[in-house]
Amino acid sequence: MPDALLTPELLRRLEQFQLLAARRAKSSAKGERRSRARGQSVEFADYRNYVPGDDFRYLDWNLYGRLERLFLKLYEEERELPVRIFLDASESMTFGEPRKFDFARQVAAALGYVALCGFDRVSVHVFPNAEFGARSAESNAGVDGGNLQPATMNLEQAAVRSALRSVRGKKSAIPFFRNLGALTAGGPAHLNESLRRGAWEARRSGLAAVLSDFLDPAGYEAGLNALVARGFQVDVVQVLAPDELAPATYGDLRLVDSESGGMQEVTFGKYRLAAYQKTVQGFIQRLREFCQGRGINFFMARSDTDVEELLLKRLRKAEVLG
Repeated sequence: MPDALLTPELLRRLEQFQLLAARRAKSSAKGERRSRARGQSVEFADYRNYVPGDDFRYLDWNLYGRLERLFLKLYEEERELPVRIFLDASESMTFGEPRKFDFARQVAAALGYVALCGFDRVSVHVFPNAEFGARSAESNAGVDGGNLQPATMNLEQAAVRSALRSVRGKKSAIPFFRNLGALTAGGPAHLNESLRRGAWEARRSGLAAVLSDFLDPAGYEAGLNALVARGFQVDVVQVLAPDELAPATYGDLRLVDSESGGMQEVTFGKYRLAAYQKTVQGFIQRLREFCQGRGINFFMARSDTDVEELLLKRLRKAEVLG
C-alpha cells in the first residue's frame, strides 16, 4: 500500500514538485510539458508571417492595426514527458539493513508519483526481466518433485511488472504503489543488457532514472551509453548498504556471491578495512566520473538514508526536482 513506501506527509510535499528536464519533451501525447512543437495551447510562443490558408482565428489584429501586416500567433503545445525508471531487482539488491531494494523502491515510488502528478507517463523497467523468473521456477519445480507453485508466483510477478510499464495520471498512484510493493528481487542483474534493451524499446526519449548498486561484473558503461545515445536525460542513484561501505564483520570468512554463487575464503582483519574502503570509494568515484563526463546526474545513497533528504535536498539542489 502507498504508506508502506512513502508517508502521507511526504506525498503531500511531493505534489508541489515536478521532474525537471533539460531537454524539452518530444512526445506526441498531450500533457503539461512545454514542447518545441507549435500547437493551440494558451502559452504564446512567437509570430510568423501570414500565408494563404492559415486559420484567421490566430491572426493578431492589434499588430495589423499598428503595422498593416498580417501576422499569425504561435503557441507552445504542452506535451507529456516520458519517464522511464530502471529498477534493479537483482539478488545483490536484497543485501543490507535496510535492504537496498526497499530503499530503491521508495525512490522509484517518489519519482513516479511526482511524474504522475504532472500527468507524465511513467514506465518502470524492473530487471532482471521475467525470463529469469521463469527459468528459476522451472529449476525449482524439478528440485522439489514437480511442485509448480514457484511458476505461479513468477506469473504473478510478470503481471505486476507488466502493470508498471505504462502508468499515467494521479488517479493511478494507488495501484502504482501497490505494484511496486509487490515486487520481489532475485537473480543476476544483467545491467548493460537491461539498459540497452530499455533504450532500444523506447519509442521516444525522455527522462531515465537508473536505481541500482551497479555491482555487475560486466560493468555499466555500455548500458548508460545506450541511454545517452538514445537521447535520454539520465539520472543515476547508486544504492549501497552501510555494511558494504563499512563492514563490521572480521575474521576468517567464506564469502558467497549472491548472484553467481561463487565462493571465496578470506581473512579480513581490521587493518584491512582501510584498504577495502579505499577500493569501494574508488569504484564509486569511477562511476561518478563516468556519469559526469556524459552529462548524467549522479547520486550515491546508503540504503539507510532518509528518503526525504535525498529527494527534497539533494535532488532539488541538483535541479532534478523543482
